Amino acid sequence: MKHVQETLKLSERLVCKVLGQARASQRYNAKLRDGEAVLVTRVHEMVRRQPLPPPRLSHDLRHVAAGRLGRGRVNFKKVYRLWKQEGFAVPRKARKRRRLSCSENGVIRKRAQYKNHVWGIDFIFDRDERQRSLKWLSVIDEYTRECLVLAVERSITAEDVVDLLMKLFKERGVPDHIRSDNGPEFIAAAIKRMTALMGIESLYIEPGSPWQNGYTESFNSRFRDELLSTELFADLSEAKGLSACWRNEYNTRRPHSALKYVPPAVYAATCAVKPKPVLTDGMLLAAESNVGNQVDGAGDEAPLPLQTSPSTPSHLNLRSSSSLGRPLAAAVVPDQRAIMKS
Repeated sequence: MKHVQETLKLSERLVCKVLGQARASQRYNAKLRDGEAVLVTRVHEMVRRQPLPPPRLSHDLRHVAAGRLGRGRVNFKKVYRLWKQEGFAVPRKARKRRRLSCSENGVIRKRAQYKNHVWGIDFIFDRDERQRSLKWLSVIDEYTRECLVLAVERSITAEDVVDLLMKLFKERGVPDHIRSDNGPEFIAAAIKRMTALMGIESLYIEPGSPWQNGYTESFNSRFRDELLSTELFADLSEAKGLSACWRNEYNTRRPHSALKYVPPAVYAATCAVKPKPVLTDGMLLAAESNVGNQVDGAGDEAPLPLQTSPSTPSHLNLRSSSSLGRPLAAAVVPDQRAIMKS
């Protein structure tokens, strides 16, 4: 209307009459609804704390964060409207998917039932400003959604993965299962020796099917969107520092929709762990030395078979009650028992 008025030099009354518009609509001034200013301020605070290009936070997270203002929950349609009004990105529409995948080791058929039941591990790759490679190892507790490890180096081998997991076993305990893809670092002899000695079942997903390791892939996607795509790392030390800060923010401050909107670390503190023997330094050193000795002398040994068969023994089935809380010593080979007793 204003463009037509200014171009043709006509009055507002005549332009509205010709175009069929009510004059009241041209003189209406929108009024900011009660409480919306506080909601907009809260949304901007979230975006400044976690800037994305453009901002992409989950819809449930926006709903809860904007609604925790001391006066109850806010209708999600209001938050959705304000989010679009401020020019922030809208979550993509989810694609339809099958209810169950065909793999026996996927996250649907083998779902975590308690803390330290199933861990998911995977690698993430990026480069610094001098185009030197950076490689992250992420370890996720699929039940509590905690990021247990987010280590970055120029290169991470199977032996490095064993060292990191051994340290994590001492701090966190030994899981029942570890889910991963069929990457060379995860199917190496060192990894298989370690899982056999510690009584851990490896859940290998099918090749080319990352959705079967869905919790880890979801975490990796969020990590890439919120840190790797926004930061240009000068060197390895800067990557380590920023990764540690992001991991602490993710575990302790960010509400998770699958955990009733509490941070993963807070939820994990309320979860019970199945009782297992406490790992001592002597047990870990004995296991590490045994793994190293067997790997060094395994030159002519045939590789262990890759576990992708749908048939899973009943005593290792995730839904079998006999596998819950099994003693660690029962899963250790006889040579390892002798090492522990000495």
